[in-house]
Amino acid sequence: MKTGAEAGPADRPPYDPELVAVLDAMLPNGAVSMTLDAIEGARSRSALPDMEEMLSGRTVSHRTVAVARAGAPDLILSVLSSTAAPVSATVPAVYYMHSGGMILGHRLMGLDSCLRWIEELGVTVVSVEYRLAPEDPYPAALNDCRDGYLWMHAHARELGIDTTRTVVAGKSAGAGLAAGLALQLRDDGHPAPIGQLLCYPMLDDRDASASCRQFEGAVVWDRQSNRVGWEAYLGDRRGSAEVPVYAAPGRAEDLSGLPPAYIEAGSAEVFRDEDVAYASGLWAAGVQAELHVWPGAFHSFDSFAPHAELSRAAENDRVAWLRRTVGPTLP
Repeated sequence: MKTGAEAGPADRPPYDPELVAVLDAMLPNGAVSMTLDAIEGARSRSALPDMEEMLSGRTVSHRTVAVARAGAPDLILSVLSSTAAPVSATVPAVYYMHSGGMILGHRLMGLDSCLRWIEELGVTVVSVEYRLAPEDPYPAALNDCRDGYLWMHAHARELGIDTTRTVVAGKSAGAGLAAGLALQLRDDGHPAPIGQLLCYPMLDDRDASASCRQFEGAVVWDRQSNRVGWEAYLGDRRGSAEVPVYAAPGRAEDLSGLPPAYIEAGSAEVFRDEDVAYASGLWAAGVQAELHVWPGAFHSFDSFAPHAELSRAAENDRVAWLRRTVGPTLP
């Protein structure tokens, strides 16, 4: 009998054998698609972690900042820095946007990767609490991300960061927001990051790729879940000609002048083809991009199976790209 992880179309790329065991333990009855009615329950299962416990034994400090804004709610940011970096050092910064399909999550979700970047490279990470759909549809989340990024630049001296060595980064929906932010910063003439770290980014609302079709009813984040996320974010505009490229960067035809990018996806996930297409579009526009398609990896594989061989390889490659892009700070 096929397990929930093994079931699917015959032409679907297989999952990595090590990851299959994780999927079967996680979802013994097979895939569960997201619905609008399920959002509230899913959010209730994703509480803010205990930061004191998370940072115990680590050389990382954390503080929360509330930024007042006219005509919008206060913007909440987490600032995480290395306690091992020289006090007088001016360090690179990673501006981070969390995952969650535009409908779930919080600024402290998925920070395990960021903690390694801080401890190994000495970067400061600023993570933004952006508003979620459907309560706050586009452009609320992107506006929050932009405001937080510009606040970080305006307060660079206070934060001890080098504004010439900033990277925008994210996972899934957060990576899509990072790509949209890079486009918006370019077009509005704001200070540009020197790189984009895009982990399995959510880029295209049009639901038209081969990987979208292959992963209908797949695990973790399938085609139906993806439709729900985009419909919550864009409403009736999803799939229409009225969607701005900042909302769905996969639609952008002009990718010139963007910062170099690290882009990754799994071969066994719905975002695979749009992520590959985005990397190809960057190359065609003369922009440097490093593309990784992890064989047999499902969406967010590294979060659900951090000790798997593919997950460890992916994180090592992200660290290597960051080191080349921003340079090390710690002695």
